[in-house]
Amino acid sequence: MAALKKLSFTGYIMIGLVLGIIIGLLNPALGLELKIFSDIFLKMIKTIIAPLLFGTLVVGIAGHSDIKQVGRMGVKSLIYFEIVTTLALFIGLAAINISKAGVGATVPAGTTSGLPEIKSQTWQDIVLHTFPDNIAKAISEGMVLQVVVFSILFGIALAMLKKETAAPMLRFAESLTETMFKFTELVMYLAPLAVMGAIAYTVSKYGIDIFGSLLKLLLTLYLALIAFVLLVLLPIALAFKIPIKKFITAVSEPVSLAFATASSESALPKAMQAMESIGVPRKVVAFVLPTGYSFNLDGTTLYLSLASVFVAQAAGVEMTFPQQMLMVFTLMLTSKGVAGVPRASLVILSGTVASFGLPPEPILIILGIDTFMDMARTAVNVLGNCLASAVIARLEGEFVDTV
Repeated sequence: MAALKKLSFTGYIMIGLVLGIIIGLLNPALGLELKIFSDIFLKMIKTIIAPLLFGTLVVGIAGHSDIKQVGRMGVKSLIYFEIVTTLALFIGLAAINISKAGVGATVPAGTTSGLPEIKSQTWQDIVLHTFPDNIAKAISEGMVLQVVVFSILFGIALAMLKKETAAPMLRFAESLTETMFKFTELVMYLAPLAVMGAIAYTVSKYGIDIFGSLLKLLLTLYLALIAFVLLVLLPIALAFKIPIKKFITAVSEPVSLAFATASSESALPKAMQAMESIGVPRKVVAFVLPTGYSFNLDGTTLYLSLASVFVAQAAGVEMTFPQQMLMVFTLMLTSKGVAGVPRASLVILSGTVASFGLPPEPILIILGIDTFMDMARTAVNVLGNCLASAVIARLEGEFVDTV
């Protein structure tokens, strides 16, 4: 019992995975019944989507008291964030289309039967579908893109108000965000049981062969993240004359902490100290790093594009390149509201696949190895944000080159 109390959350996830395999192999009947745990988990995850997106986006846009003071730095940061995360999305898209890790993956019965057909849309349909006519309806129907657009416009409008007028609503958004972080943490307590139930059901129904596809997916993600670091982040660091050796030495601790905990937020204090130590001014670090936690999650956005196409492949749904591009466009917006807490990307993934008529069941398959995927993508998130603060400092002419 003492050993169990000391076990980390990741350890409990691994126990759930192993127990799921054992139950599925030894008692398939019980394994089929345990699916209820994963069903409950997915339902709870879906309840988080809209308030989490609203709170994080409104605070991210309107949360700075002096918009004029941070305006120039904000524009540069957002442009940089958008370029880098877009590259991450396309690398993820390319990786999953090359590896086809989801093709042949067996998913629970009923996943592919009766699925809504993904219909071709005109550009007018796409634009109109972006804007909500009723925000309550958009929330109830899980229209994530419409919730994001509403939240962005709301944040901009709030930033335009007088400080004293905007303060109560901003405090509400901040409180809502923190509450949803805690709500997410509570829901994540169900994750070990959900993993056990999902894996037990899958093994009971289809046997152990499913893990061949999971291993392929895991390798696809890791190779894609390595490619992103080498092909995107490293050239950026060289182009902006960031001292590579000093940077790597400085970020090794926060990146390692993020990898071990699968939480970007746990690494934030260390990351801020690390970037100051190599010459990035505190005012730049204090603005860019927290903003990047909502708008510059490179590893998570790469994962989201990869995982979304995996879901389609596993469900046997053929998506054309234009359809995948539309999904990537959606992810460009929805990924900006991902919380910096463990496994929060499941929230965005659930909402996105639902928006495209894809089934949620393959997400339960991903859940079995999501701990390992989350560790890698979170480490890249922190690495990317540390580099972003150095780049913005260089653009502002305030990077202090230390000896």
